[in-house]
Amino acid sequence: MKRTQISKFWKDASGFEGQTVDVAGWVRSARDMKEFAFITLNDGSCFNDLQVVAERGELSNYTEIANAHVGSALRVSGIIHLTPERPQPFELKADTIEIVGDVASDYPIQKKHATREFLREHQHLRPRTNLFRAVFRIRSRAAYAVHSYFQDLGFLYVTTPIITTSDAEGAGEMFRVTTLDLENVPKTDSHVDWSKDFFQAPASLTVSGQLQGENFAMAFGDIYTFGPTFRAENSNTRRHAAEFWMIEPEMAFCDLQGNMEVAEGLLKSVINYILDHCDQELSMLNRFVDKGLTERLRHVASSDFARVTYTEAIEILEEAAAQGHAFEYPISWGIDLQTEHERYLTEEHFKRPTFVTDYPKDIKAFYMKANPDGKTVAAVDCLVPGVGEILGGSLREDNFEILEKRIVELGMNPEDYKAYLDLRKYGSCEHAGFGVGFERLVMYLTGIDNIRDVLPHPRTVGSAEF
Repeated sequence: MKRTQISKFWKDASGFEGQTVDVAGWVRSARDMKEFAFITLNDGSCFNDLQVVAERGELSNYTEIANAHVGSALRVSGIIHLTPERPQPFELKADTIEIVGDVASDYPIQKKHATREFLREHQHLRPRTNLFRAVFRIRSRAAYAVHSYFQDLGFLYVTTPIITTSDAEGAGEMFRVTTLDLENVPKTDSHVDWSKDFFQAPASLTVSGQLQGENFAMAFGDIYTFGPTFRAENSNTRRHAAEFWMIEPEMAFCDLQGNMEVAEGLLKSVINYILDHCDQELSMLNRFVDKGLTERLRHVASSDFARVTYTEAIEILEEAAAQGHAFEYPISWGIDLQTEHERYLTEEHFKRPTFVTDYPKDIKAFYMKANPDGKTVAAVDCLVPGVGEILGGSLREDNFEILEKRIVELGMNPEDYKAYLDLRKYGSCEHAGFGVGFERLVMYLTGIDNIRDVLPHPRTVGSAEF
């Protein structure tokens, strides 16, 4: 039996008026009114549910159906009726209902409120709740919007390696990948004999697709990567996970201004797409998770982003502190801006999203292009109200000698970055890019304040279920 998706009724119920349809889904609620019952059904095709009306006189298994447990899987055949005078615009009057899969009495997801902490302990079941149905539908739509934005601009989508031998961030917080027997590691003198390993060299899970992405940017001009990345950072904050997805465009013949224009366009495009296509999900989240969510998203989508240098931002913050604004973290030139500083700039000073450029080189990655002052690099972070930093990028150092010197200066081995350095020898040009943590973006789109709740199966310190 071919089922009709519930989403089709919500798109045009009038087109199904009086028709017999077959649907299948899971019980959200069941109310027995003695002679008839109301079954709320959802099949996952949309956020909205379908109300099924079951009449005792029409169904031989009425008692079983009227007492169906939440979560039970049903197949229903019946006729669609429009009900414009009632809270729901249409309903399905059932001719037959079959319980395909019943639910045991110890089913942990009930109609009563469950905390997010409790639901994290039942990751395999939490997508059935309203909260996570909304979050993961928005996540799916946002991923589509990202691809649409770059494809419409003519960018090439590049899938970069998950396993790598280079540390793009230079931080060393990487997960080692090996097939060696850890109980009997082969050694040469006192060192691991990597020639016996699968790749015959130390390999790790990638923290970024940027370095490999630049290979393609130097041939295709504009490219983007969008895939999983990993960081072995021993952090238990709400904003950190060990496995996360990154959006990383790279653009040849592009300056910092062009980089910011593409970044601003991306954020506005994704937000507008979610506002246009996820109104039911946003309405629920705005009501129960973050009451200012929709207003904040509309504000970002309609704003012209401010632009300020890091040095100017420090001066603004110092002036605010001098006038009595209490910051927990002290302000001085050379610090990495904290969330409270970023939010002050966007929420109280500029009152709109803000690009901060030209950061001190000592707090930024090795590949960022040095400015003439010798102290700063052509880096940029985008700050948004309510969160602070949502993306970061830079001009890439395109001079071979300067980049090689910087790699050595930071104690890294130039041989490990030979291919990256080659790009500076063979047809180098000014180029730029940025990175957006996809989960951070989904957090912003949903108002969810913990990264664990926007990942289908989060990997964090001490937790790698499923």
